[in-house]
Amino acid sequence: MGVCALLFTIFIVWLGYPIANIACGLMVSTHVSGIAYYCDSFLRQWELQWRILFTVLALMAVGFLFYAPLRQAIQNHLLMPLRMGNRVVILVKSGTADKIQRGDWVGYMMPGYRFSNHMGNGILDDKTMGFGPVLAIGGDNVQFSTNSFSVNGVAHPPLPHMPQSGSLVVAQNYWFIWPILKQSGNWHPGEKELSDAMLELAAVPESQLTGKPPVHWRPLKYWFWRKQTWQ
Repeated sequence: MGVCALLFTIFIVWLGYPIANIACGLMVSTHVSGIAYYCDSFLRQWELQWRILFTVLALMAVGFLFYAPLRQAIQNHLLMPLRMGNRVVILVKSGTADKIQRGDWVGYMMPGYRFSNHMGNGILDDKTMGFGPVLAIGGDNVQFSTNSFSVNGVAHPPLPHMPQSGSLVVAQNYWFIWPILKQSGNWHPGEKELSDAMLELAAVPESQLTGKPPVHWRPLKYWFWRKQTWQ
């Protein structure tokens, strides 16, 4: 029981990292070893192949009927690891969408964006999890310039691939969240096409922060000693 408690602590502290998966596997193994030891009195009467089969079946039962649902429940309803490059951010279930304010970091469902090789056109597809701060909320005025962008007249440093001119008003029941995207492939769109795509993805409806699996999350400032931001 002490070993399982230690492994569970490792699983929670390093949730999302390979060591957490190893700890989870060792918990399952420890649990099955305990069951086999408890049943030792009658397992001794079985032949070796039947004892091996019993252990394998016990491993599958404990893993798939207990630990897999428990792990899924933790990640869907309590804590959710989100990998950002080489780092993992732990997201925690939050309240309702109307409580989100500017500056809150949230996880949300967003479509992927694919460029074609024909005139730089792009296609939205394959939903993925996005993560970032809410820069503006419904009704806010966002203006872009060469060296900054502003929200309701308050200037901020520009983010990668932001437009260098223009403005917009965030629609009601939407957030303005500048996406963090990973570029892949050998073909690169022009800066304007990329900026237009990012601007399209930055309009996040509230409906994308609700549903199943739960995607309306806010991060803790620190997860144990690790700062919970992507920078």
